[in-house]
Amino acid sequence: PRPRARGPEEKMAAPMSERSPASEPGAAPYGNFPNYSRFHPPEGRVSLLPGGLLRSLFPAASRPLLGLDVGCNSGELSVALYRHLLGLQEGEGSLDQPAAGKDLNLLCCDIDPVLIERAQQCSPFPASISFASLDIMDSSARESFLSSYLGRFGHSTFDIIFCMSVTMWIHLNHGDSGLMEFLSFLSSLCKYLLIEPQPWKCYRAAARRLRKLGRNDFDHFRSLAINGDMVERITQILTKDCAMELVCCFGSTSWDRSLLLFKSNSSNHEGRESSEQEQ
Repeated sequence: PRPRARGPEEKMAAPMSERSPASEPGAAPYGNFPNYSRFHPPEGRVSLLPGGLLRSLFPAASRPLLGLDVGCNSGELSVALYRHLLGLQEGEGSLDQPAAGKDLNLLCCDIDPVLIERAQQCSPFPASISFASLDIMDSSARESFLSSYLGRFGHSTFDIIFCMSVTMWIHLNHGDSGLMEFLSFLSSLCKYLLIEPQPWKCYRAAARRLRKLGRNDFDHFRSLAINGDMVERITQILTKDCAMELVCCFGSTSWDRSLLLFKSNSSNHEGRESSEQEQ
């Protein structure tokens, strides 16, 4: 997910795709792996989601719905989610077919501009899926960028946000307070949040990969008080601190990632839905 000015102690490692060695998968401290979809195929997630999900979540909302995919990497999962949610078969959608955008417009962001460029070049739905390089933890950059996008549609929030295997990278690079702030921000910006937290064993594996490469450990790894069962901890944060409720767990992928759907209890989202039902 995620250009911001950083102090000398917080230099952002160059995206892996700018460095060369695709042979060093551990050298992606923000999760910006150049071939991510090869070892975690999109089908492993989308197959867990029921068909017609958007229709059941938004029966009366006006279209197009607006979605945000945070930490989209090079876009393969974003496109697969888009196809699945709209019931589009592989091969449906081309450079001159904007029709799908009548139902859903999807904004996808990632911290790595090289991955974003690749996503833009390969997108089968350029009229309705937008890709942008953005540090989601840079509050000034994200506020202006996301507000501008939402304003184009007359919205103040997204209908649904996707956060797929991103929380660990936020947590490792920004600590407990960073994770809390990230989850609070996402929950304030959407009606529904579909989130896939990485389990704690992935934190240990990520730290181990960095050490094997002779690199410094993540700044916050050894001081994280939010640890252990990350599905449970993130659920607690979202429900107790962020005014969301857990709607459904769609199960787990073959690599042990749970897909959780949360709904906002905030009145500003309810207000929009009510006004649309009256129209």
